[in-house]
Amino acid sequence: MTSSKPSDEQRLRDLALLRRVRDRMDREYAQPLDVEALARGVNMSAGHLSRQFRLAYGESPYGYLMTRRIERAMALLRRGDLTVTEVCFEVGCASLGTFSTRFTELVGVPPSVYRRQAADATAGIPSCVAKQVTKPVRARPGGDRAPAPVPGSAGDAAAGHVDGQAGQPGSGV
Repeated sequence: MTSSKPSDEQRLRDLALLRRVRDRMDREYAQPLDVEALARGVNMSAGHLSRQFRLAYGESPYGYLMTRRIERAMALLRRGDLTVTEVCFEVGCASLGTFSTRFTELVGVPPSVYRRQAADATAGIPSCVAKQVTKPVRARPGGDRAPAPVPGSAGDAAAGHVDGQAGQPGSGV
């Protein structure tokens, strides 16, 4: 029994460090972050950080960071006062092509289409509700992706949202 204790203690230390890395990505999503820099910040190798992060959170550090950036981009696009290119750079992406591709993968529509639809559809809805209702949806098992609904759209009703209202707790919205 005593031989497993050091590994349990190490796992708890690693989890605390992984939380620090995740918190840093949440705070500094718009900064140029890479796995090597994140790993250096917690005295881990990049490979160890990537493996442990995936085990703990179910996705790579890069995937997590890009999801945070896309969530922020969605909020900026809903405002409607910035172009897609301005939003891309505002959230820390260096390539408009990569940003657009990743946005489309996570949200289901290109950022330009999302901006056009969301700016009108979320008018009058509090931003905290609009953020929750339009949160990106992860890939489903089997590679099936569901687009994030735009409040007031046909996809919104299909997702169980009525008049821009979020579903019940635990419904994934």
